Amino acid sequence: MSMRVKEVADLVGISVRTLHHYDEIGLLTPDETTESGYRLYSNDNLEMLQQILFFKELGFPLKKIKQIINSPSFDRYEALRLQRKMLLEKRSRIDKMIQMIDKTIQYMKGEIQMTNKEKFEGFDFSHNPYEQEARERWGDKVVDQGNAKVFNMSKEEQASFSERWNTICTKLAELRHESPDSKEAQAAIKEWYHLLNELGNYSLEAFKGLGQLYVDDERFTKSIDQHGKGLAKFMRDAMVVYADQNKR
Repeated sequence: MSMRVKEVADLVGISVRTLHHYDEIGLLTPDETTESGYRLYSNDNLEMLQQILFFKELGFPLKKIKQIINSPSFDRYEALRLQRKMLLEKRSRIDKMIQMIDKTIQYMKGEIQMTNKEKFEGFDFSHNPYEQEARERWGDKVVDQGNAKVFNMSKEEQASFSERWNTICTKLAELRHESPDSKEAQAAIKEWYHLLNELGNYSLEAFKGLGQLYVDDERFTKSIDQHGKGLAKFMRDAMVVYADQNKR
């Protein structure tokens, strides 16, 4: 059932202006707009809004959120799993800071002694831990170069790219029971190589290494094998053949 912008704002507890802003920057565009100009949000829109708000809670700026969720390789389930992990870590850091405050109050009352080191326990000024894991999950090329390019695409270009992405995955899935060095398999994996290089700058060696990651990282395997069981391994083998044949 579709919901109007005011209904969504009331449900979530954010302002209508915020939702309008998300639409204007292309972060969350409602699936429908009535002839009268009313925005209508679908269940898919609400799920993506939930994802956006989780990212915000983890300290991501809107521009970075847009880059990640628009990535062709973005996996919502995997993102939720990682977000849960990072929120638990964030809760742990907050608990430590609360303990430090309590100790500092006791110290000010003269009830306990406190070293200078103890006065700063709980502070963490390192980089965003979720972003690092996102890089490990989707790769630097996707998070940085790739998403930057997707971010600059128009909605039509993004839709076209996503369609090409899925078309090649489907083609490879249909070939996964064939030999990875077959003419058909190599033609399809060549398309994959060139498609990836529209997002980043993959050398043949990097392409080969990425294929190995498809098998070594169960998260990649699960995402790729959604198109067909065994696809990740087939793509790995085909990418090795392609890289070795073309670097000669």
